[in-house]
Amino acid sequence: MKKKVMIVFGTRPEAIKMAPLVKKFQAYKKDFITLVCVTAQHRQMLDDVLGTFRIKPEYDLNIMQDGQTLYHVTSEALLRMKDVLEKEKPDLVLIHGDTTTAFATALSTFYQQIPVGHVEAGLRSYDKYRPFPEEANRLLADDLCTLHFAPTSTSKRALLKENIFPDGIFVTGNTVIDALHMILQSKHGFTNPTLKRVFPEIPAKLPYPLVLITAHRRENFGRPFENAFTAIKRAALKFPKAVFVYPVHLNPNVQEPARRILGKTQNIMLLPPLDYPDLAGLMKLSRFVITDSGGIQEEAPSIGKPVLVLRDVTERPEAVTAGTVKIIGTDEKTVFSNIVSLFENKKVYGRMARAVNPYGDGKACERIVEATRFHFGLRKTKPPQFK
Repeated sequence: MKKKVMIVFGTRPEAIKMAPLVKKFQAYKKDFITLVCVTAQHRQMLDDVLGTFRIKPEYDLNIMQDGQTLYHVTSEALLRMKDVLEKEKPDLVLIHGDTTTAFATALSTFYQQIPVGHVEAGLRSYDKYRPFPEEANRLLADDLCTLHFAPTSTSKRALLKENIFPDGIFVTGNTVIDALHMILQSKHGFTNPTLKRVFPEIPAKLPYPLVLITAHRRENFGRPFENAFTAIKRAALKFPKAVFVYPVHLNPNVQEPARRILGKTQNIMLLPPLDYPDLAGLMKLSRFVITDSGGIQEEAPSIGKPVLVLRDVTERPEAVTAGTVKIIGTDEKTVFSNIVSLFENKKVYGRMARAVNPYGDGKACERIVEATRFHFGLRKTKPPQFK
């Protein structure tokens, strides 16, 4: 008998990481009925990803509102999921990562006594306020879940320390590497009008250094962004032949300081949020990346791009250990000096610009599907895990 699996997500990063998993479950038609439910915690940015991967949700809760708070997102997702779960009665609900959608969905599903599987389980910064509210979201979600799809052995160890039942933990790699492979293999040209004008075709190599910036974390609102953006502006003025490209998050707390501090610098290009294929294309062209995002800490090292992380802690230590990611915080002098180092110090750059794959090999979705088959008795042996 087929098992009904409902895949739930609500933000752009979740959608990118869950899209290849949706496609993989849909390919196993003899074993699963696959349903997609989106909360639309992010509306426009979520829709862009759905269009890119050609996914049409069976349910769209459309909870986003202007100026939404954590209270709003949590309560709306919790209550509206109740109606969907009562109607569909899935055998398993899959959530992703550390968003408020993931936590609220896990709680709503737990109240229905339906098993929950957590994709990207076990990430820990060990500071519940950094990142906020993500660290608490993933801790709470993991406690409510039956299946834990840990991207790395480090994540598995974190779960075991918290007394998560070991038989429900599967090390799979991260699905974002699956998504990146899908996009880069099919990428032909930029779709954003500005990028299309600057790059009529995606060249194999640029005649000038390109630095990709992504920054949006709530913990960096205010003075941290002021400091980091000032450092980036100083670096852009010091290296006028380089181009700094920043797709700016729609949140006013990011838009205002970015445009005020960076907006008039000639070699800084501020863009609206990009479709994932365009972001992946820029990442491939970049010399290095400056970010406070989680996913890019996983993606960029897999294609040999050094990453400077505008945070004081990270829940993704594997690439830091490998030497391709460096945590630099948001102090102006520190950010500036690290950018300068990657431009001027060939040894430093060379050590970081090594393609490593601590987060996956492009087969995470397949492992998650096979682990789910094993859970339901549709497969006799426990599937091989990512090492």
